[in-house]
Amino acid sequence: MSGLPLPYAVTGREEETADTATLTLEPVADPLPPFRPGQFAMVGSFGHGEVPLSFSGGSPSTETLAHTVRAVGPVTRALFALRTGHQLTVRGPYGTGWDLSGAVGHDVLVIAGGLGLAPLRPLLLHALGRVQDFSSVSVLIGARSPDDVLYGAQSGEWAVRTRVARTVDRPGPGWEGEVGVVTTLLGRTPYRPERTSAFLCGPEVMMRATARELMRRGVPAARVQVSLERNMRCGTGHCGHCQLGPLLLCRDGPVVRWDEAGPLLAVREL
Repeated sequence: MSGLPLPYAVTGREEETADTATLTLEPVADPLPPFRPGQFAMVGSFGHGEVPLSFSGGSPSTETLAHTVRAVGPVTRALFALRTGHQLTVRGPYGTGWDLSGAVGHDVLVIAGGLGLAPLRPLLLHALGRVQDFSSVSVLIGARSPDDVLYGAQSGEWAVRTRVARTVDRPGPGWEGEVGVVTTLLGRTPYRPERTSAFLCGPEVMMRATARELMRRGVPAARVQVSLERNMRCGTGHCGHCQLGPLLLCRDGPVVRWDEAGPLLAVREL
């Protein structure tokens, strides 16, 4: 972990949607230590501040990083506006990562809602790199509209190697896929509940509904992992802004098993 912001240069920019882009970054000098899928970094724009962003890709061997950012506030709008050659700062990596070790021999479900596909992408790429270790790998993607689905071209490549299903809330012209919430895809996806490991990221209401549906179908709560989001400021567990009950999510999360996260999220306004 690097406690100091390190300068990185934007070496690539892929516009995913009208307000979302994936930035490919290379270190200007010293690189960050290697990250694990599911961890995050504090990414800064000079003169604007910094925000927590999950790693959405990259390669420890080449010191490359990738972050997918949606323009929703002053800092993220500044990051979204960066182009190739511009610089930003990165510190981290922070938090817990996805644990695939217990999923060997299982059916793996990767379930994303909206921007939640970004923190799941490194996990998915890692799983596809060792797909022979799992009984099956299925990717279920939910989005507001067809224009809001991330990584469109890449998800087509994933579909060649594994099962990918998409659903949207509001279909547009030419959309021939499913319409509805992402939980509707569970009934159309083959998996053995008692031998399933599920990885969820998306809006909190989507994760609660999906986790409950998985448990209703027989998936153990300890086999469901979620990535949680709170107001992360320091990244080191000192400021307390990201507290969720006994957890400080920048330290004890963002990835938490549902048997621990579920009871906490059931407490209103916790």
